[in-house]
Amino acid sequence: MSGQEFFHQGDRVAVLTAQPLDRLLDYRAPEGGCFRGAFVEVPLGPRKVLGVIWGAGGGNFDSAKLRSVIRVLDLAPMRDEMRQFLSKAADYTLTPMSMMLRLATRAPGLSDPPSMRKVLRLGDTQPDRMTPARAKVLAVMEEFGGMAFTPKELADMAGVTPSVVKGLVGQGALGEEETPRDLPYPALDPNRPSKDLTEDQSRAAAALSEGVQSGSYGTTLLKGVTGSGKTEVYLEVVAACLRRGRQALVLLPEIALTAEFLKRVEQRFGATPAEWHSGATMTERRRVWRMVGQGNAQLVIGARSALFLPFRDLGLIIVDEEHDTAYKQEEGVLYNARDMSVLRAAMCSAQVVLASATPSLETWSNAEAGKYKRVDLTARFGTAVLPVMKAVDMRAEDLAPATWISPTLKQAMALRMQRGEQSLLFLNRRGFAPVTICRACGTQVACDNCDARMVEHRFMKRLMCHQCGETKPVPEVCPSCQVVGKMAPVGPGIERLGEEVAALFPEARIAVLSSDLFASARALKARIEEIAAGEADIILGTQLVAKGHNFPLLTLVGVIDADLGLQGSDLRAGERTFQLMRQVAGRAGRAERPGEALLQTFQPEHPVIRAILTGDEEEFWRAEAAQRREAGVPPFGRMAGIILSGSDLAQVFDLGNALARNDGPLRQVGAQLYGPAPAPIARVRGRHRVRLLVKAAKGVALQEALSRWVKPFRMKGDLRLSIDIDPQNFF
Repeated sequence: MSGQEFFHQGDRVAVLTAQPLDRLLDYRAPEGGCFRGAFVEVPLGPRKVLGVIWGAGGGNFDSAKLRSVIRVLDLAPMRDEMRQFLSKAADYTLTPMSMMLRLATRAPGLSDPPSMRKVLRLGDTQPDRMTPARAKVLAVMEEFGGMAFTPKELADMAGVTPSVVKGLVGQGALGEEETPRDLPYPALDPNRPSKDLTEDQSRAAAALSEGVQSGSYGTTLLKGVTGSGKTEVYLEVVAACLRRGRQALVLLPEIALTAEFLKRVEQRFGATPAEWHSGATMTERRRVWRMVGQGNAQLVIGARSALFLPFRDLGLIIVDEEHDTAYKQEEGVLYNARDMSVLRAAMCSAQVVLASATPSLETWSNAEAGKYKRVDLTARFGTAVLPVMKAVDMRAEDLAPATWISPTLKQAMALRMQRGEQSLLFLNRRGFAPVTICRACGTQVACDNCDARMVEHRFMKRLMCHQCGETKPVPEVCPSCQVVGKMAPVGPGIERLGEEVAALFPEARIAVLSSDLFASARALKARIEEIAAGEADIILGTQLVAKGHNFPLLTLVGVIDADLGLQGSDLRAGERTFQLMRQVAGRAGRAERPGEALLQTFQPEHPVIRAILTGDEEEFWRAEAAQRREAGVPPFGRMAGIILSGSDLAQVFDLGNALARNDGPLRQVGAQLYGPAPAPIARVRGRHRVRLLVKAAKGVALQEALSRWVKPFRMKGDLRLSIDIDPQNFF
């Protein structure tokens, strides 16, 4: 701590809190003093809140009236590089610093002193009487290899009452012991033997490891076809980072991917790393946060928010499937974890590896321009080959009414059934049917709180709004014309497709993978493992199945509606369709058996469909880049979305019109303003939504102009204004 600024007792210090305030607060340093970056507890009104010593106090407030910092917390202080990262991220996203600090302290009990807790391990005796509930508890303990659990965690995981666990303790089948609440993670061994890499993989791993060994900042695109072994390559780069004594972070877009990935990490390094995502327990999240700050967690596997953990010495960030839209946070702090990874790495002299088979156009363009390095893997690992991709022209197929599987696709599925292989049908629509309509008057059932159609979920026997989560029973009577028995589902969802598959292949074992159908991330992970082990003949999935899963017996992928993503005016529609189709097709033929992908389409001549089928990815990116460059849109221009919302539509539009009339700061930098206009989904959770769009040239200092533009406006009542820099969606 010798390089840190120190404040003696009574000195005026500025404290940043996570409370919704637009300024730093002055306090007096506590007894014993404190360093800049220290986490502290301070009084705020009648409450005690967490804060960080940000620097010297402002000096414009009577010192005699200053309250004192209550205490310095037993937490690793926030490093200067983390403070700079939060400040720069706040400036880029136009987010208040209080919200950035809240994002960086999202772990429970940080103000609590270190303490002991009771945990349970497997005992050395068997219970005198085995019951189904007791068997569940012991099965959980054995499944997790003797790990320790708190009594509540064990009861919850086993699905039993606490009394069952208590009874096993009394019988000696479970042993009770005291342990510190937050323990260091077991050491990972980077020198354990790794898998044999191909020449292509070895070359890529060496190139990426060279950057890590330099100890400097750099970003590299690792582009490899699906099944080329990108994971094994970047695990070798993680090993190089750990050998240097630095920490590594691997970001994954989907919680369901973590189970398989953690197994591969444990095989490579001999221990399980830290996990950070919404599926982790609160106890585990606090442990990760504390151990990362102390340097006692070498490797973290996490979702996008793991980027804001207080790493002591971060040397490597891997962004797996970097093109995935899940990396964009759409509520609260609006940020893209891919871009923030690059910013964070620059702050701490770390390397970034952006891994994808179908990179985002932004990343591809940065690599083309020489801003990022690029390493390619051009072949699948081992004997596996890329699947053959074909279009099924639906205009020439003879389909019965209310069915969606073409005869061509059905025949291919039957062949796989005969061979004992798996088929995957992909439809990017959750639920049973996207619309419920009255055949008497044409009314479509909409959400009461949103301008969105309600989706039927037959397994729930309810309609659900995918915007706000509101549900209601499927009506027997039309809510508009009151006619009975005329309500009908229109269009296919993944559940409806499941009914069709069950009718076509009654003997098949069918697995449906959709986030709606699983109560927990653990249940979803377990089902994916069962499918990989061959416990399903036909898999039906939404976008979830496109994200890195490996099913060795899967040799056929059928895309039910390849045209679905091409509709609308989204500037990324072509890019996202290309990425999604190539990714989902890449699930086929990842082992010894060759794969095939059939895309059902009414537009086989569409440029995006042709690019998907030919596989000429570089030509697709060049054509897409040329169109974006000509239009002056990202990544060759800048955009910002302004979202206004409130309960009174007139007030929201009044604010939008006032902003449009006073756009001088935007015009001064040559930016163009479009709107105000109703958002595509104009009402969510009872709040009306109006959008404006700002477009500017690539080199424009857009954030500064936006700040000057909106500063004079004060939000009255429940009016809200949020700014989305580099918007990924326009709903």
